[in-house]
Amino acid sequence: MPKMKTHKGTKARVKITGRGKVKAKRTGKRHLMTKKSGKRIRTMRSPLIVSDTQEKRIRSLLPYE
Repeated sequence: MPKMKTHKGTKARVKITGRGKVKAKRTGKRHLMTKKSGKRIRTMRSPLIVSDTQEKRIRSLLPYE
């Protein structure tokens, strides 16, 4: 059976931490920032730790990470 391929789009958007958690950037910080509150913008600066449900899906796309 051939090797599984890494999903390159997922690899570019997600990082696996040293303890094995999945870390990603938060969405919604590209444009239309004037209507968003300062608190909301500050929250978007910090990385997002992905939920367990989505983590399983992401790990299937990144078999060797």
